[in-house]
Amino acid sequence: MNIEEIEKSINYKFKNNKLLETALTHTSYANENNVESYEKLEFLGDSILEFISSKYLYNTYENLSEGQLTKVRAQVVCEDSLKEVAKSHKFYEYIQVGKSEKANGGNKKDAIMADCVEAVIAAIYFDGGLNLAEKFIIDNLKDSIKYAVKHIGMKDYKTVLQEKLQANGDVHIEYVIINEEGPDHDKTFTAEVKCNGKVLAKGIGKSKKLAEMQAAKSALGE
Repeated sequence: MNIEEIEKSINYKFKNNKLLETALTHTSYANENNVESYEKLEFLGDSILEFISSKYLYNTYENLSEGQLTKVRAQVVCEDSLKEVAKSHKFYEYIQVGKSEKANGGNKKDAIMADCVEAVIAAIYFDGGLNLAEKFIIDNLKDSIKYAVKHIGMKDYKTVLQEKLQANGDVHIEYVIINEEGPDHDKTFTAEVKCNGKVLAKGIGKSKKLAEMQAAKSALGE
């Protein structure tokens, strides 16, 4: 595991590298190699994430009601949002999984990547304190929070599509950004939604998330 590369990406240097290694160690690898997994760190990281995101929302968006704050927080701390954080730092290149799990692409599973983000939050907390854990959380989620606040009340077409496609069993749903145009301050993105490798629809939006949402909406025929 290249500790320095991860530290550079997440903009945090660990005093105790073991904490970071544990945060990226899945149970399957831990059982095979008699080491500690990220499960306990994830447990604590989940609570820290909820607290910090709640505090940030409370202090930043004073005009939102309790119900609106709850909706925004739920969208921001969900698996879909956290796995995007993991992807942005390429955690899948460093997550340690067991042989069987690795054969099934376990290091790239959404749930495992999301769990690792929560575990890394706890690792930073133990290594550097709450303020630095808070910095990591806000640095990585403030754009998602801004998006969620802007689109409060918007129908979650991605969830609706997922529920419809998985009604008769588990399927692999994937969103891919296939094009982006315009300057950095005014980009337009095009996304594709696929089910088991088959392209269902495309969508265009001013953010990646909005483009994905539009693709899901088109796939639903709405």
